Amino acid sequence: MEAASVTASSLIRVAALSGSLRKSSYNRGLIRSAIEISNTSINGLQIEYVDISPLPLLNTDLEGEGSFPPAIEAFRQKILEADCILFASPEYNYSMSAPLKNAVDWASRPPNVWADKAAAIVSAGGGFGGGRSQYHLRQVGVFLDLHFINKPEFFLNAFQPPAKFDSDGNLIDEQAKERLKEVILSLQALSLKLCRKQ
Repeated sequence: MEAASVTASSLIRVAALSGSLRKSSYNRGLIRSAIEISNTSINGLQIEYVDISPLPLLNTDLEGEGSFPPAIEAFRQKILEADCILFASPEYNYSMSAPLKNAVDWASRPPNVWADKAAAIVSAGGGFGGGRSQYHLRQVGVFLDLHFINKPEFFLNAFQPPAKFDSDGNLIDEQAKERLKEVILSLQALSLKLCRKQ
């Protein structure tokens, strides 16, 4: 596998992962909105949703001699080919979800395909809007050599009026969409900066 390589004038490819597997989840809705924003109002950026639901639970017995099961291999290739990562991380019991942690761990198996990529986290939920999950994911990212944007942060209380999402989990709040766009632009800028250093 060959790592992604871009120049400042190239298209920045973003792999977007949701820690919630539910089709109408608010966090998947954030990714759908990010894709729409990138397609309509941001040049030089392409976001692809990467589904983590097919991944088996981490079990190193499934690893062959330098190989992985097909679903894992395909997932790892998607991460490797991306220039940066967008995580939508719901908060489960003050931390990230089990499916997201499982995906993170599979892609960290040698060789670690997260290394040296820019990343951003967005989240929606009750209370703090998923903020605690973001801080745990940032801690994990230190060991993985991920480079998270520091600002802006994006936590969205999905249950505070006015309504932020429709019944299908699509983001409808215009102010939240503007905040999400700022996150994407910051991710694009950091990715370009890191690419120039390579």
